[in-house]
Amino acid sequence: MSGDVLSQAEVESLLTAMETSNPAAKRTTGVSSRASGGAKGPGAKTREKITPYDFKRPERVGKEQMRALQTLHEGFGRNFGAALSALLRSIVEVKLTSVDQLTYSEFVFSLENPTCFNLLRAEPLEGNLILDINPSILYPIIDRLLGGGKDTGPLARRPLTEIELRLVAKITGLFLDELRHAWENVLDLKLSVDRVESNPQLVQIVPPNEVVVLISFELTIGDVRGMMNLCIPFNSIERIGNKLTANTWVSYGRKQATPETIERLSNNLRGSTVELVVYLAETHITTSDLVGLRVGDIITTEKDINSPLIVYLEGVPKFRARPGAYKGHKSIEVQQQIDPPPEVVVEE
Repeated sequence: MSGDVLSQAEVESLLTAMETSNPAAKRTTGVSSRASGGAKGPGAKTREKITPYDFKRPERVGKEQMRALQTLHEGFGRNFGAALSALLRSIVEVKLTSVDQLTYSEFVFSLENPTCFNLLRAEPLEGNLILDINPSILYPIIDRLLGGGKDTGPLARRPLTEIELRLVAKITGLFLDELRHAWENVLDLKLSVDRVESNPQLVQIVPPNEVVVLISFELTIGDVRGMMNLCIPFNSIERIGNKLTANTWVSYGRKQATPETIERLSNNLRGSTVELVVYLAETHITTSDLVGLRVGDIITTEKDINSPLIVYLEGVPKFRARPGAYKGHKSIEVQQQIDPPPEVVVEE
């Protein structure tokens, strides 16, 4: 059998003989290359644009869907940062850093071990989502929740304890609430935490070569920075790809007012403080008369005692009133509301 195996020199000589004995193939190749290059001069060089395609990382999510996810989660990051700042009583900046496609194995092996690896259930989406919180930002947040100051100790390299897991549940709860609001115009999600793991390499929600969308946020609390990663498998959003368009995230900030939101805003405004000013009358006097005023002097005006007073709120005339007294104090009685002047429309 060993005599039937060709050596490398024999293989090369056979290939050379085939090329020299088939000039038609050369002519065909030359014609096709000239046709692809177009009509160019004899000295012109053809410039071919070749884009390498990696079969291990297929681009399965369209560009429009990626742009929609990016803009949608930019608004989510701002709202989550405000909610987290209120919880920690400290300024927290949440910034969207990237929205990428990669395989699940690449995502898992890029994480630290141990870490805070949350498996999320997002009904009606299929499968699980993943929220990873880097320990470099997680432990400073836990320290602040327990009353710690700005100075943080050395970073712990260990799994979370039961008490720490309960504190982390507050952070993930805020994250899921804001994520639910951000996705309202796309899909009504019912989000919950399935379980929390410390070793990401022991959890496999999809095959290693399955494409996932990785949405990364950078959290900044003072001088401390860390990452939060939201991993969405492609098979979870494959059926709703047509809903991830520009119209969904543009309408995110343009919701119609509901009776509940109007009542909530009204309750917040009821406790606001405004400036109220009542003008009794006005007149003109000389500077010498002003300097010579003494206690008991009377300043006469041209205002009729029966004419109403004008009540101003924050410098805007709002009511007509009449003066009086109530329980020994000077007071006014509101009689009429002043309607705003009609807008003047200038026709061109």
